[in-house]
Amino acid sequence: MSKWITRGIFTVLFLAILGTAGSLMISASSTQDSGPKLTHTVSRGDMQVTVTEQGVLESSENTEIKCKVRGQNTVIWVIENGTQVKQGDVLVRLDTLEIEDAINERTKYAHWSQSGAEYSKAEVARATLAINEYLEGRYVSELLTLEKDLAVAESNLRTAKNMLAHSKRMSERGYVSELDVEQKEFSLTQAELNLNATKTRIEVLKTYTKQMELETLNGNLKSIKATHAANVERAVLDANRRDQALEEFEHCVVKAEKDGLVIYPSAAAWKNSPDIAEGATVHKDQVLMLMPNLSKMQVKIGIHESVVDRIEPGMHATVSLPELAMDATVYSIASVAQPTGWWTGNIVKYDCIIQLPSIEGLKPGMSAEVEVVMADYQDVLTVPVSAVLETETETLCWVMVNGEPQRREITLGDSNDVFIIVQGGLREGEEVVLNPLSFVDQAQQAALRTIDETKP
Repeated sequence: MSKWITRGIFTVLFLAILGTAGSLMISASSTQDSGPKLTHTVSRGDMQVTVTEQGVLESSENTEIKCKVRGQNTVIWVIENGTQVKQGDVLVRLDTLEIEDAINERTKYAHWSQSGAEYSKAEVARATLAINEYLEGRYVSELLTLEKDLAVAESNLRTAKNMLAHSKRMSERGYVSELDVEQKEFSLTQAELNLNATKTRIEVLKTYTKQMELETLNGNLKSIKATHAANVERAVLDANRRDQALEEFEHCVVKAEKDGLVIYPSAAAWKNSPDIAEGATVHKDQVLMLMPNLSKMQVKIGIHESVVDRIEPGMHATVSLPELAMDATVYSIASVAQPTGWWTGNIVKYDCIIQLPSIEGLKPGMSAEVEVVMADYQDVLTVPVSAVLETETETLCWVMVNGEPQRREITLGDSNDVFIIVQGGLREGEEVVLNPLSFVDQAQQAALRTIDETKP
């Protein structure tokens, strides 16, 4: 159904054109030489095929000034777009309230952590000294005490043996009783047991007690060292967090790194304003400002998908500014189309970079009209585009012969908005009818046949 409606509209428009053509022909015949010129002389000459697009100047080399403060931050002041600045000039100020609170909080934790690290450091020193204190102090003292006890026990044993021997001799002579001998034997037994007990204590001290005490002391030292390492790590981390907050506080005032022009980053195509403004929220690593290199300027334009295959790097282009025109060169053409949406009218275009010569006075944001030369033909036969009628099967024009338009089938080449190259069917010097659909019956009939042939 939609095809019939479309063809009906086309037929109505075509009949309107015929009516207009009839009135023009009557006007032309009545005014004769004073009427509009309806023919064109076929001639040879040079022809350029170009594509023209609008673009905006930008720098190909920009120094990015980024936000170095973590989290979401509010801009409380920003320098005006396009300002010439000196190194050290303030460009952007961010709100510092949250960072000041963070500095106070992290400073407190840094002091606590450092206190814990210092305490555990002292504990490690004490645990280390405890091992030396045991090996060189308590152990030696206990061993000497037991060795003294051993010497006393050995002396007591010798005394007990001597006294028993003396008592036995005296008993044989009748000077002491058997009971006294038994007492001396009991004393000897006690002395032997005491000696053996002392030897056992010395052996236990050397073999077991020393090892157990050292294991306990070494384990305690390792535990304290691990605690100290954790405290030191915590202190370092808390100190780093505090230092980072102090550094971010300094970054809340963004300054120019060098002399030059500062501009805002371009807002997205669907936005009405840039991202950088007083009251705006920015985040870490977001580009706040750009400092373009004005000696390396370029223009980015969008090339329609219908002609993008004809654009190549190195092609000549003419860039026209409001008060200046300059020769330029196509630097690159994107292999992937720009994102499309309602803001582009769903027109598919490819980014094309035009490299500009180094000229004073060029600034980012200046509007420019770019004309890219896709082809440059020398000494070719051309006719106006308006002299050609294309049907489904052939390409036609009408040549004036003896004052009458004569139908001629032609072969065409490349074209621009005004002229088209003729590769066959016409000769230089012939007169072709302009707008034949408006003035030549045969052209009108050919157009009607085309409409009929397209009907289902």
